[in-house]
Amino acid sequence: MSTHLPGPGPFLTVPNLVTIVRTVAATALALVALSADDRVPWLIAGYLTYWLGDSLDGLLARILDQETRAGAVFDICSDRLCTALLAAGLVLEQPHLAVPIAIFLLNFMVIDNVLSLSFLLWPLVSPNYFAQVDRHVFRYNWSHPAKALNNVGIVVAVVIGNLWLALAIVIAQIAVKIGSAVRVAQLASARQPAA
Repeated sequence: MSTHLPGPGPFLTVPNLVTIVRTVAATALALVALSADDRVPWLIAGYLTYWLGDSLDGLLARILDQETRAGAVFDICSDRLCTALLAAGLVLEQPHLAVPIAIFLLNFMVIDNVLSLSFLLWPLVSPNYFAQVDRHVFRYNWSHPAKALNNVGIVVAVVIGNLWLALAIVIAQIAVKIGSAVRVAQLASARQPAA
C-alpha cells in the first residue's frame, strides 16, 4: 500500500479556493445590495471583491503552476454568477439603464461565455493562451485591457447614469464578441478534417 498522497488534481488547488471565496463573498455582497436601501456601497464592495479575487486566482494559478482546464472553466462560470447578481443590483440602482444592462448580460452570459469556453477546442489550459491560436481574438477578448473593459465599461456608464453611453458601450462590446465568435468558428472549422 502506497503512502503517497495524490496531487491536488484539477480541482483541489489554491487558485480554485480563491475562486470559491471570491465568488461566495461577491455573491453575498450582491445579495445584500439587492435588499439594501443604499445599494451603492454594497455594489462597490461586491465588484471590488469579484474583480480583485478574479485577478488573484489567475495570478496564483500562474505563480504556483496550478493552471488547469477545470480551474479555467470554474473561473469562467463563477464570473457569470458574480456578474449576473451584481448587474441585478445595478438595474435596481439605475432602472432607466435596464436595456443596456440586459444587452450586456446577454452578451456576457451567452456570447462571451461560449467564446471564453472555446479554448477547450484546442490543447490550451485557458483562454489566457488563445494568442497561440489567434492573436487578434486574444487581444480583443483576453488581454488585460480587454478583460478590464469587459465589465468596467458598463459599470462606468451605469455610475455616470448615461443611457446613450451605456448603449454605445454594450453595442461595441457585442460587435467585438460576435466578430470574435465568427473568427473562432472559422478557426475551429478549419481544424476539422474534410469529409
